[in-house]
Amino acid sequence: MKKGFYTIMAAQFCSSLADNALFVAAVELLKTSGAQEWQRAALVPMFALFYVVLAPFVGAFADAYPKGKVMFVSNTIKVVGCLMMLFGTHPLIAYAMVGLGAAAYSPAKYGILTELLPPSQLVKANGWIEGLTITSIILGVVLGGQLMGAHIAPQLLALDLPFVDTGIDTPAEAAIACMVFLYIAAAMFNLRIPRTEAALQPLPANPLSLTTDFWLCNQRLWRDKLGQISLATTTLFWGVSGNLRYIVLAWAGVALGYSTTQASSLVGVVAIGTAVGAVMASIWMRLDWATRVIPLGVAMGVLVIFMNAIRDLHVAIPFLVLLGGLGGFLVVPMNALLQHRGHNLMGAGRSIAVQNFNEQACILLLGAMYAGTTKAGLSAFGAITAFGVVVAAVMALIGWWHRRNVRMHRAEVEHLLDIARSDGH
Repeated sequence: MKKGFYTIMAAQFCSSLADNALFVAAVELLKTSGAQEWQRAALVPMFALFYVVLAPFVGAFADAYPKGKVMFVSNTIKVVGCLMMLFGTHPLIAYAMVGLGAAAYSPAKYGILTELLPPSQLVKANGWIEGLTITSIILGVVLGGQLMGAHIAPQLLALDLPFVDTGIDTPAEAAIACMVFLYIAAAMFNLRIPRTEAALQPLPANPLSLTTDFWLCNQRLWRDKLGQISLATTTLFWGVSGNLRYIVLAWAGVALGYSTTQASSLVGVVAIGTAVGAVMASIWMRLDWATRVIPLGVAMGVLVIFMNAIRDLHVAIPFLVLLGGLGGFLVVPMNALLQHRGHNLMGAGRSIAVQNFNEQACILLLGAMYAGTTKAGLSAFGAITAFGVVVAAVMALIGWWHRRNVRMHRAEVEHLLDIARSDGH
């Protein structure tokens, strides 16, 4: 890998670590303030909101400026959201601001990979970047929980500035304050990301024209015979896994009687399996083999349903590791294939923006449905069953869709696979 790749990984690790620790702290902040459970569940779709609303603009923004600078500005926005949550803004609104920073960050983060590396290294690069992201999720949710635990929280609350009342009086607020420093560290790494040789694409004089351009790019990717399969798979995967992050917290509270601090460790267990699966995929898989992992998605959906039968921690841990492992092995080659097709069709930033729009729209839709049904009385067990059925059924349909493409458009599919096997464009 080129030298700049490791700087990107360091920046991504710090930023993702803070994102996930902040999520756990925000859940606890709402819980201790007496907010209803549907508001805690709504944190997930609120984070996804700006991914969807600003999708036509963030990709073009990432392509118009050096991506290291775009990532720096994005992390600065996350710091603002963190401070808003810390000083009295409703956590749902403040977390949406953090989501705004993440929405601008993502096209630059993934887009620079396609500018920096040849297609033959994309699966490996995605394996490492996803593995590192999942590792940051593990450490992030655990860090967020531990910062609010009985051992660390009192020490954080004992720290104070002389003659200044910071207003930080609860363990959740102390944890949120720590996240500000993590986002600043990520921003410092962003400034060290090298400028690639890829040409910048200036923003148009009329920004509203970006909406038309975005929808054309979206249609182009959905019509591509490999792009549509990888986009459908990653859209479903991230839509479900984004919401499972909270559902596992709720399930651990009901099935195992866990607190937020204890339950956050189980979210980390799922992420451990995902990291292992991601790294294994980066070693064993090739870009042109990506569609072979579709059956793993069906198996993943069936496994999710079996969570309802688990009441013992010793069974839960290996089960959650296996569930995460299937997800990691599924998403890495599909993500790489999607980036490859998008880069060839429309450019890195716009491609990632289209990908984010679809994935985050799925998170937003499923999250809104879950928050609504929770408000109406749906249990965590019912939500897990519904999510499992959706994953298994939709992945089976995607598998059928790909087999139909191979049967009816064999020459086109083979041509696209030949491009995936080559470092040329």
